[in-house]
Amino acid sequence: MTISKLSHSMMTVTELEEFLRKPPAGFSVEALSSGYRIHSTDNKNMVLIDDFQSCMGNIVFQNSLGRKVKMHNLWEYTSIRKSLLSKTVYLLVSACKENLSTKNKSAAGEARVLKQFVVSIDGSCPLTKWQMEKGLDWTISSVAGESYRVDIDLTEELESWAAKNLTTDEMMQVKPMWKDAGFTLKYYSDALFDFPHWFGFSKRTFKLKLT
Repeated sequence: MTISKLSHSMMTVTELEEFLRKPPAGFSVEALSSGYRIHSTDNKNMVLIDDFQSCMGNIVFQNSLGRKVKMHNLWEYTSIRKSLLSKTVYLLVSACKENLSTKNKSAAGEARVLKQFVVSIDGSCPLTKWQMEKGLDWTISSVAGESYRVDIDLTEELESWAAKNLTTDEMMQVKPMWKDAGFTLKYYSDALFDFPHWFGFSKRTFKLKLT
């Protein structure tokens, strides 16, 4: 069974190959000798995908902010926050099979990639927007005036989605591990002695519930 677009109002999951063959509205795909370049033609899209190498060559999403978004002042934070709460966010995630020969079975970096997907999240959806606002407000109030890092995690949502929708033989034989199932915001303050950040106390994580 070929997995294409399996979605509900808040999240859409699309096979990478399908995304390249039939890009959604607001995207165009340029085939190159080295791979593909994807252009976002709609300012309502917020792409958080790093350049990567696949079996189809080098894949580049033009104007992407990358999966780890860096901010250095309040204006940048306000701009990123506004985009997250009003645009459709695009991520690249990988369903992996863990390498049982490795001692660290939780290390996705040691796992074999079974399938890659482009995930989109509607940041303007009231439920998604409420969760995002709540998570960001909690992070900011917790580390006000300091550098911080916050991870927005979709692992549980993808596990739930996979249990219902991944029906190919290979996918059904294993419970896939999810790599890069989320994105990260990094804020760098100009505080001279930012001890909480140096010692790793300014890290936060919140999970989005979309199903």
